[in-house]
Amino acid sequence: MTEREKMLDGRAYSSRDPELLELYWRAREWLAEFGASGPDRERMRIFRKLVPQTAEEVWVEPPFFCEYGENISIGRGSYLNINCFLQDCGRITIGEHALLGPGVQVCTASHPLESDRRVVSDPGEEGAPYVTMAKPVTIGDRSWIGANVTILGGVTIGAGVVIGAGSVVTGSIPAGTVAYGVPCRIVKTLSEE
Repeated sequence: MTEREKMLDGRAYSSRDPELLELYWRAREWLAEFGASGPDRERMRIFRKLVPQTAEEVWVEPPFFCEYGENISIGRGSYLNINCFLQDCGRITIGEHALLGPGVQVCTASHPLESDRRVVSDPGEEGAPYVTMAKPVTIGDRSWIGANVTILGGVTIGAGVVIGAGSVVTGSIPAGTVAYGVPCRIVKTLSEE
């Protein structure tokens, strides 16, 4: 099993693997091109090179940041405001017509809590000096993620959810609810008419 396959399977992997580093540097080139595009009406063409699983009518404001790009899927009509960071070590799926406010961070990677398990004493030439795992994140259709929200790996946010600004989402949130806080908690159920 390759390090890339381990990463996407949620197993411990080496982020310094040559294949992953190649994907990382390629993404950096496209991120730089997208970030420099400014008011260019063609900037989404550039973005689709970085994130090929981007549906029609998606709008992403630069600057935007990610690890690899190819582990992200964005549904039709979704909007990502400035300074969004999608750490796509684990798969990130954003549904249709989702709104991500400025500064949203989706962080799929994690490390062992115990330092003797986290730090690799002799990583070798192509090994990382730390242990990393990743879990996927799903954001449902028609969800609204407020400004400066952090979503951790393994979280599923259901359809139509509203997450209040500044929240830290550590667990899954069911469809049709409003949630906010640190840690994020459900505060209201919505009734869609």
